[in-house]
Amino acid sequence: MEKASDALKKLARQARIPITLTRAQKQLVLAGVEIKQEPDAIELAYLARELVSCTLPHTDPGEVPLWTRTNGNITLVLARTGYDAKKRRPIGYPFGSLPRLLLFWLNTEAVQTGKRRLELGHSFSGFVRQLGLDSSQGGPRSDFQRLREQMRRLFSSAINFQAEDVSDGLQLDISVNMNIVSRRELWWDPKSPEQVTLFGSWLELGEDFFKTITASPVPSDMRALTALKRSPLALDLYCWATHKAEYVSRKNKNQFIPWKGLMGQFGSDYGTVKNFRQKAIAALKKIEAVYPSLKLQDAEGGIVVLSSSIPSVPKKPQSRLLES
Repeated sequence: MEKASDALKKLARQARIPITLTRAQKQLVLAGVEIKQEPDAIELAYLARELVSCTLPHTDPGEVPLWTRTNGNITLVLARTGYDAKKRRPIGYPFGSLPRLLLFWLNTEAVQTGKRRLELGHSFSGFVRQLGLDSSQGGPRSDFQRLREQMRRLFSSAINFQAEDVSDGLQLDISVNMNIVSRRELWWDPKSPEQVTLFGSWLELGEDFFKTITASPVPSDMRALTALKRSPLALDLYCWATHKAEYVSRKNKNQFIPWKGLMGQFGSDYGTVKNFRQKAIAALKKIEAVYPSLKLQDAEGGIVVLSSSIPSVPKKPQSRLLES
């Protein structure tokens, strides 16, 4: 079997990647080349449809009682349920790319195993690598340190989905309150992340959360997610794009998406529509590199998702489990 390093070098030569590109840019180009050349070699990942429609914060919300995001008739309410006994204050909200990667992992494992209890392994470094992150301990901004904090935040959070619908003159109000994790045992030694522990770490998803994320998850390609892992907006828009591609291709009809509406769904952290548009265009350019079958068109005040777009994952993909 060809070594991963040799395969990457081969792809780099084929793509003629200049040495002036950053490491992240090279990874993006390499992932795009691999996906184009091996479209059936999908590393399948899942995310709940509700979490594609309404996403987590991109930046730290700070000390707010609740954090909300609304898309159409669906509202996500994020609540802090954990308490830091040493600092005597609530544990903060999860935000950024890392909780998104964690949710992909949780959702994928739940779908593929059919179990609420998920095994995280016998070493923290091993789990970090499962997410496609750098497992070196490093400083406070290292993947290792940031992931520890975001795991703590995400696993100590609760999600409430609220939806309103009007049918036959009656207003239907639906609300589901869910703890993301109901129980967990993490045996890892934070000072020795490579050390293999006698007992494996595990967590148990909240029952309602498990039912929600396994009911109708949106599939995506983990190769693309890994390449986009540094940008929470790119991760959000990638999942949104593959979901939209499935819709427009099934309806055989283009769909116009206004920037203002897209900002309401994903960009409340960006201040103005103009600022969000700039960030979204940059993110979409990255997405197009790893999602060649996505077809977009500029339009006045927004973008058009063309009906010639194809979902990033076929309906019946030749999938592989995430490597453990």
